[in-house]
Amino acid sequence: MSVHAGSVAILGTGSCVPDRVVSNDEVGAPAGVDDAWIQRKTAIRERRWAEPGQATSDLATGAARQALEAAGITADQVSCIVVATSTPDQQQPATAAFVHKNLGGTGNGVAAFDVNAVCAGFVYALDVVNALVAKSGGYGLAIGADVYSRILNPADRRTTVLFGDGAGAAVVGPAESGRGIQRSSFHFYSEMTDLIQVEAGGSRKPYDPATHEAGLHYFAMDGRTAREFANATVPGLVKQFLHDSAVLPADIDHVVPHQPNGVMLDELVARLDLPKATLHRTVDRFANTGSASIPLTLDRAARSGALRKGDQVLFLGMGGGVSIGLTLVEW
Repeated sequence: MSVHAGSVAILGTGSCVPDRVVSNDEVGAPAGVDDAWIQRKTAIRERRWAEPGQATSDLATGAARQALEAAGITADQVSCIVVATSTPDQQQPATAAFVHKNLGGTGNGVAAFDVNAVCAGFVYALDVVNALVAKSGGYGLAIGADVYSRILNPADRRTTVLFGDGAGAAVVGPAESGRGIQRSSFHFYSEMTDLIQVEAGGSRKPYDPATHEAGLHYFAMDGRTAREFANATVPGLVKQFLHDSAVLPADIDHVVPHQPNGVMLDELVARLDLPKATLHRTVDRFANTGSASIPLTLDRAARSGALRKGDQVLFLGMGGGVSIGLTLVEW
């Protein structure tokens, strides 16, 4: 767990999605399902998929540029870039290195690196940037970006219909006293590492013809168990987090959660007992964009004018590992 004093705030947000719109009929055909089935099971209508040659860093850079513009600062004022992703451009260097290069960075005095907590990653990245900026000053970029379309098995209806590609970013910098990023809490359930995974391609099972034949390079998920675990676990964690933060459930104005599945999201939020909170969702238009889902949804909420100064905003991330991250922000 990490706690910060609220001297650092989100000063601007941005998002970027590919131009290519992929309908339920298009993605469902190879998996043997149709639009009606997908909407009933997931509440997803469409998603965006990257074009050939379009990488995670390209989307991350687009989101970062929007966030910098919204914050009114330039790339050379940024002292740290942390990219949350589980679909990096390549195994090394870090995707953040490409983002820094794309933004025209010089490298002098800049920290740029990746974190991987799968779909909870942005909450982790934001906390890291928060800590770096609180300690050293200046401005930082927290980015969530993923291109899941490259690791999906087209024939697996349990996964291929759920995911889209995208990126979201937040510029973090000095805040008014008492405002900004208030508190974060993290939880990990490593006994469930096989619940959500891409089994091959790492040091334990390097990619080879055998792993390819077995389909181990594809994203795999036990969706039913993940859903049951989230519904059973997350509400209690949120309740404790708010208690520890000295915030009442009725004080929460907005919930910006990971967007795993529209039906699952409705089930989960109904259990949170946040009577005044507005649920922000983009899953119907963009599907599950992995670590991008929270910052992408946040950017859409911010640009719509829904978030007002002083509002209490709860970020809720859930990802493979199993990792869960919560952050409270006073807007």
